Order: sequence, then structure tokens, then C-alpha cells
Amino acid sequence: MNFYVISDNHDTLTGLRLAGIEGVIAHAQDEVEQALNSVIKNEEIGIVLVTERLVSLCPELIYSLKLKVRRPLIVEIPDRHAQGRSKDSISRYIREAIGVKI
Repeated sequence: MNFYVISDNHDTLTGLRLAGIEGVIAHAQDEVEQALNSVIKNEEIGIVLVTERLVSLCPELIYSLKLKVRRPLIVEIPDRHAQGRSKDSISRYIREAIGVKI
């Protein structure tokens, strides 16, 4: 199974392409919907990474797909702007999840 990214910026897409993950750029809700529909049809893609900003553009669609489809797994990732997260959000998340302070 392959990864796929739907990003709102070129930096995230380029960085993930360097790691071998293909994807597309989307800036509007209809572009996100079109990308997700094509990904769902592709049996090779198992995990879709979607940036925070795009999830905020169409949360109903994303959360509906998370609940209804078995494949692909849709994962929200922070983008380079980290709009909805505090500065230490990843450290706090790890601390809360497994009790290790970084």
C-alpha cells in the first residue's frame, strides 16, 4: 500500500515527494473532493495525508470518509504554518500519550 498527500502548499508536497510520497496541490473544496474521489478509486493507495488547512475547508467530507470507507486511512497532518497548533503541541501530545517528556 502506498501513501498519497493532498497539500495546500508546495513545500509540504516537495518534502514528501523527497520521501517518495506522490500527491497533488489543492486550494479549494472542489479540488480536495476531486482528489479524494480519485484516491478512493485507486486500490494501491492505503494512506492519504491531508494538510490541516484543507481539512478545515471541507471537514464534513473528510470526517464522513473517515467513518464510512475502510480504505484509504485519511490522516490530518500539520502544514508549514501549523495554524491550529501551539508551539509545543507535538511534545505535549507525546507527553500525554506515553508519559515521556522531550
